[in-house]
Amino acid sequence: MEKILDKFLLYISFDTASDPESQTQPSTTKQFALLEVLLKELHQLGVADASLDEYGYVMASIPSNMDKKVPAIGFIAHVDTSPDASGRDIRPQIIRQYDGKPVLLNKAKELYLDPAEFPELLSYKGQTLITTDGTTLLGADDKAGVAAIMSAVQYLMAHPEVKHGPVKIAFTPDEEIGRGVAKFDVKRFGADYAYTIDGGQIGEMEYENFNAAMARIHIQGRNIHPGYAKGKMINALIIGTELNNMLPVEQRPEFTDHYEGFFHIISFRGTVEEAELSYIIRDHDLSKFEQKKKLMQEIAGFLNQKYGRCVTLEIKDQYFNMRTQVEPYMHIVEKAANAMKAAGITPIVHPIRGGTDGAQLSYRGLPCPNIFAGGHNFHGKMEYLPLESMEKASEVILRIIEEYTLI
Repeated sequence: MEKILDKFLLYISFDTASDPESQTQPSTTKQFALLEVLLKELHQLGVADASLDEYGYVMASIPSNMDKKVPAIGFIAHVDTSPDASGRDIRPQIIRQYDGKPVLLNKAKELYLDPAEFPELLSYKGQTLITTDGTTLLGADDKAGVAAIMSAVQYLMAHPEVKHGPVKIAFTPDEEIGRGVAKFDVKRFGADYAYTIDGGQIGEMEYENFNAAMARIHIQGRNIHPGYAKGKMINALIIGTELNNMLPVEQRPEFTDHYEGFFHIISFRGTVEEAELSYIIRDHDLSKFEQKKKLMQEIAGFLNQKYGRCVTLEIKDQYFNMRTQVEPYMHIVEKAANAMKAAGITPIVHPIRGGTDGAQLSYRGLPCPNIFAGGHNFHGKMEYLPLESMEKASEVILRIIEEYTLI
């Protein structure tokens, strides 16, 4: 466990936040710093063909050592962290032999990781927790996945007697902003099937996810001195608030779970003269997803009729539910479930209330379910990671590889 812990602590020391406003690939050049470290580490482990391209993709192969042909299996994790919270100067806390009591994250902020709010903590009594210091995110999403893959690679390279087929490795940028595989060369990667190691709690496995879109709204108001504004002012902030209030309240993230979709406002900034709003739109059901996009278009149309043509709406699809692409290859899900059981883990199969690189890859001919990396409370200062869960993720990777040797 100490080896995988050292890897994780090294990886989270790099600030790799992606930037949704950037048009470059990757969206932030600072992601290259970690990617270059991973490239060097792969070479040091003896993975000779490891490479890093201009778009921020590290790809590597471990050749088969078997005398029969078996499928090439890929494992993928992303290096970027969410821009929703700072990933700079992360100061992790390591809580050994967790006793089930509230964990003090930050004394000055009186911030605790409390089982009363996060009851799943009690499942990890006696284990080692890695937490934040209450000022940044932790980066387990998805550097726990990166560490799990690299630990598995290290084991394979150190134990050539272990039989395995072709193993493909990839580390990607920009997953958190939906562009993780925008320029990913599936053919060059060379896997028949793949798994993203990007899930949450131990045992999680997912092969269905949200259909996803991004909506950007520009409101052009008209500012007039408030003392003389009657019948003349068009307040962009008021119109933006009205638009948001016309969306169904019960379809906000804080009121939904399981297969329920949502509208989520992620930014609202502006002045009386001009305002910008950004939303993400999510639903597992494709028809409901289309209805959500249509509703937003209807609201924009209504406000344009009411106030004159002041609202400009742009909706862009991001990714789609991978279930339809994975179901014809359910044996890859079954093999992952068998691998978990062999590792003493009960599989928890449920839909992702989000997305992964695997969703887009599945639509590009590479069926790619998602496997747990072990973390909880991603994207914020309450994020934490049980060390034993990350270690089990690495074991599951090795056992998945073993499953394919039995074909």
